[in-house]
Amino acid sequence: MPAEGGKSDMERVGLFSEMEYVTVGDKYVTRFNRPFNEAASKNKQMLPGGSKEMSNLQAGYFDPHFVRIFEGEGYVSLNQLRRRRMMEEAKKNLGNAFFPSSGDKKPCGVGSYYGTIGGPVPFFSAQTKPREKYEPPGKNMYTSPGKKGTGYGYANITIGKQFPHSADFYDAPKLNYKKENEQHHKLLKGTPFKLNLYPKEYFDTNPYFVEKPLPPIRKTEKKEVFPSPFKPSSPGKKAGGMKAGTFDPYPSHSADPYTAKVSKQTSTKGAAIFHPPGGPKSRPIKSIMTLNVKRALNMKNYKTASVQSY
Repeated sequence: MPAEGGKSDMERVGLFSEMEYVTVGDKYVTRFNRPFNEAASKNKQMLPGGSKEMSNLQAGYFDPHFVRIFEGEGYVSLNQLRRRRMMEEAKKNLGNAFFPSSGDKKPCGVGSYYGTIGGPVPFFSAQTKPREKYEPPGKNMYTSPGKKGTGYGYANITIGKQFPHSADFYDAPKLNYKKENEQHHKLLKGTPFKLNLYPKEYFDTNPYFVEKPLPPIRKTEKKEVFPSPFKPSSPGKKAGGMKAGTFDPYPSHSADPYTAKVSKQTSTKGAAIFHPPGGPKSRPIKSIMTLNVKRALNMKNYKTASVQSY
């Protein structure tokens, strides 16, 4: 319904009248009970005659009787048709039959024209052509020869004039500075100003400065010590069946009787019992939780650290 003072829905759409409804009052049929093709199950349908099978009878073809392709024609020989076509093609020839040439001719040397189509060419002949008598041309205009030299260190060679020589003293800058310095000192009046009230520092700039002159440096005289003369060592001694050439003297002889040595029997009463050395001792180890607490709580964040429960 339109609101007060407004337009109806039909006026807003812009149609002359409301459209009719096609399915007004029809019963609702679900899509499960709705037939797919209702016309196919009513009245008579088109019944084809079925497919025909291939057979030698006329019933397997579309035509009611057998139709021949060629009727009333005589026998034609293919050889006869081929000969007639050859005769018609032979009438089109204007002259005799074409015969190929006898082949290319091989040359018998460098520069020979044997076997070519046009033969020798007079333009490429080796004979000399008649020439007119040579007349030398007249002499050219004589000019003065060019000046030698590169221009560096040679006078009167370039296009322009030579630069004039100007004297330049060896000590000209030094003399000019001396004159300017003398003129400057003439303008000065008195000595430069010096202030005697310049503040001094707490310590001198040079702590090793001494007003008194230092005593002369004493030089210790070194006595010359003459070394003893060099004496070469005696040559090595040769071993001649004795210990004369060895470092140690010959060992003394000790009497050793030919008797069997008796092993000493150790008494087991007073012998000490063997005790193996102790292994590595364990050390106190901190738990992982304690290490994490120490790492998380340090001197920078101990005021703002939050309490964590494990």
